[in-house]
Amino acid sequence: MIEGRFGDKGQIYLDIDLIDGDISFPIETMLDTGFTEYLAMNKQDVQSLDWPFLRQNKLRTAQGETEFDVYNGRVIIDGQKFEIPVFAGDEIQEILMGSRWLKLFILVANYGENTVKLELINQIIN
Repeated sequence: MIEGRFGDKGQIYLDIDLIDGDISFPIETMLDTGFTEYLAMNKQDVQSLDWPFLRQNKLRTAQGETEFDVYNGRVIIDGQKFEIPVFAGDEIQEILMGSRWLKLFILVANYGENTVKLELINQIIN
């Protein structure tokens, strides 16, 4: 289980680790339930990592249909390593965790008690 936090406007922030070669380092992500994939990052940040390019993919966003570069990213969440498609775009300003993670984790968010928790329920990515 990992613990997160609420932002000033009710955003949910969670810490995960990005893996670059043999090194991992923590980063803060924002949960975006409107984003239906695993992870989205700024293209410049993704290109600085040692992640292979997979393909280009179009997704519908609030600004309309947008084309993203997709990379094979490696992350650690709650002590588990995952290889996931990471969507990279020029306009992405925060690192976004998408709602697809909620197939693998239980999210407990209690604004009144100021608690956010993400607990692993499944180790297989579909």
